[in-house]
Amino acid sequence: MSKPSTADSGAAPAPPPAPTAADYYAVNRGGGLFSEALSQRIGARLAVFAHKHDLSPTVLTVFNLGLGGLVSIVVVASAVPVADGRFWAWPIGLLALVGWQLAYAFDCADGQLARVTGRTSPAGARLDVLCDVAVQISLVAALAATAEAQVPDTPAWLLAAFAGTWMVNLVTSVMQTSDKAASMVTSRSLPVRLVKLVRDYGAVIALAGLVLTVAPQWTIWFVGLFTLVNAAFLAASVMFSAREALRH
Repeated sequence: MSKPSTADSGAAPAPPPAPTAADYYAVNRGGGLFSEALSQRIGARLAVFAHKHDLSPTVLTVFNLGLGGLVSIVVVASAVPVADGRFWAWPIGLLALVGWQLAYAFDCADGQLARVTGRTSPAGARLDVLCDVAVQISLVAALAATAEAQVPDTPAWLLAAFAGTWMVNLVTSVMQTSDKAASMVTSRSLPVRLVKLVRDYGAVIALAGLVLTVAPQWTIWFVGLFTLVNAAFLAASVMFSAREALRH
């Protein structure tokens, strides 16, 4: 007598295998050499965990907001005590280094999870951007507070310029998801990608965390450097876009 088939026996078909970290990483949106090598890979593993525990991409987005914002609040609150020598700098800096990176990994994970599981939505995309804005505002406030606490005569115009030009990174990253996106330097060679680390969010917040850990008095130099970098990128982007627009 022949053995009955699975269909004849009424057994349910085996469920499809759960996506792996490699599946999630394959749909990452990049972000730069550092982000691809570290942040997106951590995000892929967070996506695996979220899928296993039936967490939605929105939960990961909110984790990014909560963790990133909380770390920044701690840095702001401790800026003066650290500058006065009442607190050690390294625990606060280490919290910033790890906390901001983990928050960014959650930001990477929510998109990966949404794309692989087919749970993308316009509302989720808007929430992701809004939470990114909130986290980066808190991060800029934390760095500005530290710079001012360490160097009380820090010019107000420098902190204002730092905050304004920092948002260039966020605006351009959002623009890259539209059909109007264009890159001034399309090469993906290693030398070019190394130069682009100055605008890789994962690399930048890692440097910020290291400065807060090792030498918070150097935060003013970090603020000045990235004000110049982002202002230069904005000016170059305006000229590049204007040149392209004049061709039409």
